[in-house]
Amino acid sequence: MADTMQFDLVSPERKLASVQAREVRIPGAEGDLTAMPGHSALITTLRPGILTVVGPEGTAEYAVTGGFAEISAEGVSVLAERGVPKAELTAAIHAEMMAEAKKVVDVAHPSVTDAAVKMLSDMEALGAHINA
Repeated sequence: MADTMQFDLVSPERKLASVQAREVRIPGAEGDLTAMPGHSALITTLRPGILTVVGPEGTAEYAVTGGFAEISAEGVSVLAERGVPKAELTAAIHAEMMAEAKKVVDVAHPSVTDAAVKMLSDMEALGAHINA
């Protein structure tokens, strides 16, 4: 088994990362998970949180608001609804993310209100990672 795998992180605005990784810690909608080389194939949705990539050159962290992760034995591809390097997460960017999340909650059908409220709670928790 290889000791690294390909990791790609893309948001609608830009490609955020394309690197070799030893592990990728993913804020999954059903719970956090860690993907490593040789991982079983899996597709999961993301919840707002911090995605961590550990590679030969060190660790990188990204704030993501949602999206999908496709995991295979050879790598991890993440398509984030919105993503920024954690070092770039400012109060202004977090406020924009919160406003977008609140719009979803405001128009949510009652059957999805619980999920929308959970997403909003995760988005608020993401604010703890703002770089002052």
